[in-house]
Formats: sequence, structure tokens, C-alpha cells
Amino acid sequence: MKYTDYFAFLVDEIHSVIAATVDENGLPVTCAIDIMDWDENGLYFLTAKGKNFYHRLKRQKYIALTGVKGEDTMSSTALSIGGKVTEVGAERLPQLFRKNPYMHEIYPTAESAAALTVFQIYAGKGEWFDLSKKPIERDSFTFGETKAVQNGYFVGAECCGCGACLTVCPQNCIDLAKGSAVIWQNNCLHCGNCLEKCPVGAIERL
Repeated sequence: MKYTDYFAFLVDEIHSVIAATVDENGLPVTCAIDIMDWDENGLYFLTAKGKNFYHRLKRQKYIALTGVKGEDTMSSTALSIGGKVTEVGAERLPQLFRKNPYMHEIYPTAESAAALTVFQIYAGKGEWFDLSKKPIERDSFTFGETKAVQNGYFVGAECCGCGACLTVCPQNCIDLAKGSAVIWQNNCLHCGNCLEKCPVGAIERL
């Protein structure tokens, strides 16, 4: 899927997420927020200018968040995003209120809504993780000016094709059909069992 497909899923299907910022002592702080809108330029949420959350965003200019959709663990899809944020102000507030009419119950008057401001997550990276599928499905994506960086476990030329890695893979996502092992990256749990088990040190974590 494109990053915009993940944006749409986050806003329309998950909506409420747990977000993390960093306080003045460098310690993580979490809070629950709603991701209220998206376009090809990023994700949008609002907060009140009097909140500590607002001041952490202004100071750090970065946010990390995770949202989950599903009735239980094995039916769940999770979407995590970390990215740079910028305050875009009140101009987008009317659109966010139209798309999220429950906000009128929290801030019922124009005077009360004057406390609010909108932030945009404009560049970053994300990870999709779907436990409802077998094997599990994962994907990563970037947006804005963020460059994609390969990560996970990869098999090098030293592989002897012994199959030791496959015996400890919980998702059976290692292919030995061509003699040397190949890890299916979109199904890998990143557990690291294969790296520990490989007798010739052919597996590398990036």
C-alpha cells in the first residue's frame, strides 16, 4: 500500500492513538490523541495551547504514536508512526471540526475553541503490523522527505543452506527453495531466532 493508504486507515479505522513525546528531563510521556485528518502532505491533530503536550511538541518537534484496531490480540492490526511535527495553527480547525463533530461537545463555543491549535506530522516513517493474517503481515513506509532505511534480518552469501534457521522461525517465513535461505521480510516477526541459530553467522540484523 501507499503511505496515503496507511494515513487513511489510521484516520478512518483507528482514529484514537497513544502518542509519545519527551519531557524537559528527556523522559518519555504518553497521552491519548485523535488523528483527525490527512492529506498527501501529512497527518493532522489538534491540542490546546495550555497543555503540557503542546509545549513538548513545540520544544521537541517530534512525535511517535501507535494505534490498534481489533477485538483481541490475534485479530488486531497495529500502525505505528514516528515523525516531525509543525504547528499549522487555527486555519485548519473548521475542517477538523467538520470531520470530527464530537469536538463541538468538548469545545462548544468559538470562544472555547480559541484555545486549540492544529499540528501536522509532515515527515517520518511508519510500520504496519497485522496479526490477523497467517503468517503475520508487516510493512514499512516513509513520507515527507524521510528516506527509507532497510531494517530487519537478512541472509548473506555465507549461508550453507542447512535449514537450522527455519527450525526456529515462529512464522515459517524462511525459504530454502533455492538452496540458500531467504527471509520473507513482509512476514518476519524480527524475533532474532534465526541469527542466534545460524551455525555459520550468515544472518545479519540491519
